Amino acid sequence: MSEKPSVLFVCLGNICRSTMAEGVFRSIVEKPPYKELVGRVDSCGTGAYHVGDRPDSRTMATLRANGITNYVHRARKVHPSDFDKFDYIFAMDDSNLDRLQHEKRNRPNTKAKVMLFGEYSGTGSAEVINDPYYDDGNHGFERAYEQATRFSKNFLKDIFPDLESA
Repeated sequence: MSEKPSVLFVCLGNICRSTMAEGVFRSIVEKPPYKELVGRVDSCGTGAYHVGDRPDSRTMATLRANGITNYVHRARKVHPSDFDKFDYIFAMDDSNLDRLQHEKRNRPNTKAKVMLFGEYSGTGSAEVINDPYYDDGNHGFERAYEQATRFSKNFLKDIFPDLESA
C-alpha cells in the first residue's frame, strides 16, 4: 500500500451510489483526525451510461441536506489503470463486485484490493447499497447516505485503529 491509502468507489453508472459514497468519505477525511492521512479518493462506474454527467440531483440533494455542499464530480467509467492507482476499490453491490473482480483477474499484479464496501457494515454481515436510481422519492438515497457514512467510518477505524474519530 502507498504511504497514504487511496480509495475508489464503484457502482454501475457513477451518478448515485458511488458518488454518494465518495462525497461522504471525502467529507469525513477532510477533517481531523483523518485530514491529510488519506490519498486519492474518486468514484466511477462499471458502465459508461453517464460518462461526463453530474451526479443525480437526488444524490446531491441528500448530500446537501447532510451538510456536504462542496462535492463536485463528473461520471466516468472504471479504467484498467485504476487497479494500479488505488489501494482499495469498493463495489456498491455484488454485480459490480463481480465485474471488478473479473477485471482484476485479468490484471493479477495490480495493487488494488477489490471488495464490497458493505464488508464494513459493522453488523457482522456484508451489506449492499441498493441502486436508488429508479426509486420514487428520496428514501433510497437517504438509505445510501446512511450506509455510506457507516461503512466509511468503519473502514477508517479499521485502517487507522489508533485514531479517535470525531
